[in-house]
Amino acid sequence: MSSKPQALASVGPMRAFASNAKKISTELIEINESLIGFNQFLTEYYKQLAETWDTAQKKVNLKMPDVPHDVEQMEAFKRIWIDIFDNDFTELFDSGKFGENYGKLVSKELELTKHWNNISNVILQSANLPSKEEIDEVYKELHSLKKRVTKLEIELKKGIKNEK
Repeated sequence: MSSKPQALASVGPMRAFASNAKKISTELIEINESLIGFNQFLTEYYKQLAETWDTAQKKVNLKMPDVPHDVEQMEAFKRIWIDIFDNDFTELFDSGKFGENYGKLVSKELELTKHWNNISNVILQSANLPSKEEIDEVYKELHSLKKRVTKLEIELKKGIKNEK
């Protein structure tokens, strides 16, 4: 091995990683674009929740302007609060605007996950390690083998009992 730092990129996993650096850079750029969109939809999501909370709380304050003094008044206040908040938030969650924004938010979140998985796979390939999908496949196969072995053991025990 050379004492020159640039020669390090041509040895072992670093060579594979260096050749895949462009893929990782591209994914990082796309992640940033997705993250900007995600943050916009997340901001709109919390804005809608905060506005609905504010409106509902104002309605409660109009219905019950006085502070409850006894248990009955407190129970009445709780019922009014629950009814108003239930109605206002149900109305929000049923609205097309909320549904559209929430759908886009989840979509951007899935895009971010996809990009992170792509980066992970590139890094794992560079290090000559199996990807998450390959490991999941092995786990599925192990699970089915365990089921088969358990089934065979049960059949074997039944066969031994029948022979006696």
